Amino acid sequence: MENDNIAVGLDIGTTKIVAMIGKKNEYGKLEILGVGKSKSLGVARGVVNNITQTIQSIQQAVLEAENNSGYKINDVVVGIAGQHIRSIQHTDYVIRSNPEEVISGKDIQLLIDQVNKLAMLPGEEIIHVLPQEFKIDGQSEIKEPIGMYGGRLEASFHVVVGQASSIRNVGRCIQSSGIELSGLTLEPLASADAVLSQEEKEAGVALIDIGGGTTDLAIFKDGIIRHTAVVPFGGNVITDDIKEGCSIIEKQAELLKTKFGSAWPGENKDNEIVSIPGLRGRDPKEISLKNLSKIIHARVVEIVEQVFTEIKAYGHEDPRKKLIAGIVLTGGGSQLKHIKQLVEYITGMDTRIGYPNEHLAGNSNEEISSPLYATAVGLVMNSIANSTQSAYKIELKEVSSIPKQQEFQKVVEEKEAVSNVVVEEAVEEEEETTEKRIRRSFFDKYVDKIKDFLDNAE
Repeated sequence: MENDNIAVGLDIGTTKIVAMIGKKNEYGKLEILGVGKSKSLGVARGVVNNITQTIQSIQQAVLEAENNSGYKINDVVVGIAGQHIRSIQHTDYVIRSNPEEVISGKDIQLLIDQVNKLAMLPGEEIIHVLPQEFKIDGQSEIKEPIGMYGGRLEASFHVVVGQASSIRNVGRCIQSSGIELSGLTLEPLASADAVLSQEEKEAGVALIDIGGGTTDLAIFKDGIIRHTAVVPFGGNVITDDIKEGCSIIEKQAELLKTKFGSAWPGENKDNEIVSIPGLRGRDPKEISLKNLSKIIHARVVEIVEQVFTEIKAYGHEDPRKKLIAGIVLTGGGSQLKHIKQLVEYITGMDTRIGYPNEHLAGNSNEEISSPLYATAVGLVMNSIANSTQSAYKIELKEVSSIPKQQEFQKVVEEKEAVSNVVVEEAVEEEEETTEKRIRRSFFDKYVDKIKDFLDNAE
């Protein structure tokens, strides 16, 4: 049991932070052991802009994941995104000292290390060096050079570059949260691992991950990553537009978008109206659904056109670079009604919504297989590939003082002698809080039902 490869992914998004603990089951599928989710407060457009708030949000998500799974997290693979990310194509070569030996992983590592030393713009750092095709002594289009003979090993690379300060800030937040950083992965690559099949990557596919603050793009062809980009717009700008256009508060705008919003204005009749309670005794506002979807439509068109510009920049019109599998939409923004049809209409490419359930074990929670969690699932898969032991089962003896202390401090400030609590008492306390938690979650659901009923009654 101990040698299970337990992996942890941490998705630091603009709207939410997700910590996910998982392991591979005997069928090679991903079994999710625990998920923690918190509202992301210190992140804007994928970039940390308030360290203290981000640390608190990370700790909250991590604590929830630990409580749900019974595992203690010690390191995580983190997704990196943000408008500072750019990608470049680069070709490099090494001359091998002994062409009589077969090419091994060491030679490829040498080549990758060489690319890692590339001079970047001031303040930029290389995040990923991804080999695409290899050439050996002028023979091109080699996918796997290991085991072949040759003197000159050449490769074309997809190099992903980001702002050093942004990357450091993310690292600092994680270390200050009391966990180690075991790896950085570009978020669109993580999402791609979770929702794309190998056939799609071979045929040519564009993955569009519509998040809260950014929309990420990753293009694959012949099984190789060809282009990545981050567009600094996402679901939040749609919410802002609704807020401004309808003069309502953000919470209401977000609800309107998720419950009644549509990316296609022709859908709604003129007389469909939603009534929104006014602020503090003011009259309720009436909003026409047709106007709502016009506002959403305008902004979604803008986002999709920007992404389509990137797809054209990759060279989608060239017959050799054609993306036969079309587009896969994922991320929270892909849940907007009729967005699939709109994307097909604008780009003329086949489109589907990507759910991360292909790699998940059959008994997974339905919520986890939502496009919202695509990046987190991809990060856990990435962590498994690194074969790190990122979390270990909590022994009850260990548990007795640490997390309990945090809980006691929150609940009862006066009890300062918590650390002297005997192990047995702590174990009983553990059971009691679990029971309370179950009761609380039942109560929350009950309250939510009542709220829904009241909302509908209005």
